[in-house]
Parts: sequence; structure tokens; C-alpha cells
Amino acid sequence: QVQLVESGGGLVQAGGSLRLPCAASGRTFANYAMGWFRQAPGKEREFVALIRWNRATVYADSVKGRFTISRDNAKNTVYLQMNSLKPEDTAVYYCAVNRWGDSSYTSTGDFGSWGQGTQVTVSS
Repeated sequence: QVQLVESGGGLVQAGGSLRLPCAASGRTFANYAMGWFRQAPGKEREFVALIRWNRATVYADSVKGRFTISRDNAKNTVYLQMNSLKPEDTAVYYCAVNRWGDSSYTSTGDFGSWGQGTQVTVSS
């Protein structure tokens, strides 16, 4: 059984930083693209960032230059470093595995094995 567990969320002031780890267990994801998504109250889940096996990355325009996705395959863990946080970044953040393997597809339907999410709240 594949499991993803996000952590690191919390309350932070605008302009602050947080680092979200996503630990995977059950099998290795070294050959899979991994993604981060977020869902704010009353809104659909949206793509945030993706990292492929070779560490190539894709970002949503709203987070480019502020967020950095990285991975440590030895630890089966993916990270999301979030800097210069804004109140509009407030959401539950989820990590997931790309269904197609090492793919750059970024829609929610292209991902599975979702974690339970971690709440990020940015105060103004």
C-alpha cells in the first residue's frame, strides 16, 4: 500500500517561509514525477509544482520565483520550500505521485496516491 504523508504546515505571517516535506512509503518513487497541489476553501484543487526523476521542475505561474520543489530519492521524500508567502497561498497542501511515471502532466487527474494534506495559513 502506497502512503504519502505531508507535514510542516502551520501559521505564518506574510513574507515568511515554510518547508513542507512529503514522505513516501510502500515503494520507491525514484522513477516517478512527484507533485504538490493545494486547495483553498471553496476552490478546486490546483497544481503548484512538479519534479521529475532527473529533478527537472515545473511551477504554477502564481508561485514561480517564490516556491522551490526538490526531492531526496534516498529518503523517498519530496520537499516544497515556500518563501515570500502571501495570504492567497493559504490552503491545504497535498503531495501526490504522477500516474504516468516520469511525466510532466500537471492536472489533478494525472496524479494519485494523495496524502492527507497539511494546512498552511498565511496572515496579513
